[in-house]
Parts: sequence; structure tokens; C-alpha cells
Amino acid sequence: MSGASAPAPGGQGEIVLHTYWRSSAAYRVRIGLNLKGLVWQGHAVHLVRGGGEQHRDSYHRLNPQELVPTLQHRGQVLTQSMAILEYLDEVFADHALLPADPSGRARVRALAQLVACDIHPLNNLRVMQYLEGPLQLAADARTQWTLHWMAEGLSAMETMLAANPDTGTFCHGVRPGLADACLVPQLYNAHRFGLDLAGYPILRRIEAACLALPAFDAARPENQPDAA
Repeated sequence: MSGASAPAPGGQGEIVLHTYWRSSAAYRVRIGLNLKGLVWQGHAVHLVRGGGEQHRDSYHRLNPQELVPTLQHRGQVLTQSMAILEYLDEVFADHALLPADPSGRARVRALAQLVACDIHPLNNLRVMQYLEGPLQLAADARTQWTLHWMAEGLSAMETMLAANPDTGTFCHGVRPGLADACLVPQLYNAHRFGLDLAGYPILRRIEAACLALPAFDAARPENQPDAA
């Protein structure tokens, strides 16, 4: 990964990921790229510095939502981490992120979306900035908001994993996939905000198994070139 100073074209098969070291959504795409063994170039978009580089005109033209990640490949511009991960799974066959059977795919998507659609959106940077700014919510109240929604979602995920025999070393069987790529970044946030994870033994076990793998280790926020 390299921190280029300007958006790269992403053509001729080159993969360019516009990322931020601490973004959960970008983190999950980094994991997916690494699991598939793909060579990719990172372009750092600092979400805080100077009011947020994602709000610059050049990036707005690339991604009108002004969010990361954005992935460029073969002249295409792809947004939304879950769509990007499924695109990668369809284009690159090595290390499938989804199971082969329909019920398995539905289960893994449900686990992944529990994180990506229900937990993460309530705790991301722009929500925190809105709570802090226009709503003038005190720091302690913002923290309690964050911890509440994390705990509610992770508790449900722990129960779902405990109740299903398809849970293995990873969220689904013996190979990490889409659900694990979503879970690990969310647990990074949980650690960061001080959520007590003692009540989530399955999640912690899966997290440890994932982080022992080079693909996950290389994607860690602290291992990114733009890490503050």
C-alpha cells in the first residue's frame, strides 16, 4: 500500500483503494483485498485533518457521499464497503468471502450486515460529529450512545453464533470470510471505546483467530502508512 498524493486511475486492472486508517468500512475492505491476495494501492483520505479531506471537490467528484472507502478498478469507481467486497468476490475467485450454498451465503450476509448496517452507522465519525456539534451532546453522553449500540449489536451476534452449528474457527466454518471482515473492525472500535467484551467469548475467540492471520494483521489500522 502507498499513500499517493492524488487519485490514481484504477485502470488496466490496477486496484486503488481510497482509505483512512481508522475507518471501519475501509478496514473491512482492506481485509477482503488481503484475504484474496490482491495487490492494491492505497490512497489516504484523512477524515479529520483540515476539516476532512473527503469534503474536497476532487474527492466529492469521485464519491458524492464523501465517505471512505472508494475503490477504483478497471476504470470503475465503486463505493460502499459491502458492495465493494461482493464485487471483489465476484471478480476474483481466490478465497471466496461467501459460502457456496444459498443458506450459508444468507447467514454470512446477515452476520456481516448486523455489523455494517446496524452497529457501525450509529457510531461512525459523521454521527459523532453531529452529536458533538449541532446537538451539543456532552462527551460522556456520546460515549454512552456508542457503547449502547455496540453492546446491543454484539450481544445479538454472540447469540447468533452460539446457536448455529456452522460457527467454526471463524464466523462460518474454518475459513474467514465476509462476516469476519466486518466483525474484526467493529471489535477494534469496541476496544477503542472501552466496551467490556468479557460477555462475548465467541467474538473474542474469532477475533484472535483472525488477527493471527497475515491478511488481517496487515489490515490493522496501526499498520497503515497514514496511521496517526
